[in-house]
Amino acid sequence: MSMSPVEGVALAEIESTGGGPEEKTLVGRSPGQLVWSRLRRDRTALVSGVVLALFVLLAVAAPLVQRLYGMSPNEQFGDLLDATGMPLGYVGGVNADHWFGLEPGLGRDIFIRMIFGIRTSLLIALGAAVVTSTIGVVLGILAGYLGGVVDSVIGWVTDVALAMPFLVFALAVVPTFSLRFYGPRDAVPTWFAVTTLIVVFAAFGWTGTARLVRGQVVSLREREFVEAARASGAGLGHMLFRQLLPNIWAPILVSFSLAVPAYVTGEAALSFLGIGLPESVPSFGRMIYRSIDYLQTDPAYVFFPGITIFALVLAFNLFGDALRDALDPKSSR
Repeated sequence: MSMSPVEGVALAEIESTGGGPEEKTLVGRSPGQLVWSRLRRDRTALVSGVVLALFVLLAVAAPLVQRLYGMSPNEQFGDLLDATGMPLGYVGGVNADHWFGLEPGLGRDIFIRMIFGIRTSLLIALGAAVVTSTIGVVLGILAGYLGGVVDSVIGWVTDVALAMPFLVFALAVVPTFSLRFYGPRDAVPTWFAVTTLIVVFAAFGWTGTARLVRGQVVSLREREFVEAARASGAGLGHMLFRQLLPNIWAPILVSFSLAVPAYVTGEAALSFLGIGLPESVPSFGRMIYRSIDYLQTDPAYVFFPGITIFALVLAFNLFGDALRDALDPKSSR
């Protein structure tokens, strides 16, 4: 009699200990408890998880930070700029009131714009990851379980999506999509720009998850527990979402955790090229683009946004790798 992969996780974890004294502490734990136990023993997971929690907390509490900090992202301090538009003082105008200094030319506070930039990046990245994961899971599980014509059609659509260059598509579609609903002189609402970016990411991002899920389902659909459920008269929905999906949640979760930093950098890249969010919306990509002209005269302007987005993406990638190791009971880490 064969057990499902979910049921075998605890057994594999016990076997990996070699039957030592720790075996008794692992008996009876659920797969989720085993994963949490492995994550707690991983220093990389702990450090990256704390950093991610801090970023998420700052993003959620951005309005509160704005109230405590005492200034808004678009508030300008022209009186603190010299005649050439450069911030007065040292390191780009860093002082007790402006922790990361001011933007040259406009005089906006860099710190508060970075806080809202984190909020913008995480909103778009998490939204896109949820949409792409949902589409990829549904299409992948259908293709893997049904096979035949359904698998061929979904595979063909996946190949077409992979063949299309993302950057060229985004450069062509995002401005055109905005002009379809708003004139060239009209201000594009923030919600519309965010939705457009999520749609563009969703048009391409689902392919990797779909192929991953399809491969997992193909390896599971002939297992005994699936055959038993099918013989008992279970419907298609029960087979897909009650029998198969619970046994492939681990690779889906890892794929989701690694997709988020990709969308963070993707949003920053599009904003850097000027086709992402409106200029009034805080964005790391647009801040880095504006800082290029001041690399020699005000290096702090590019340093603070650059190091922040680097830390955000690195923390996501490290936590995703640690999560993958924690979900693999045969991992040596």
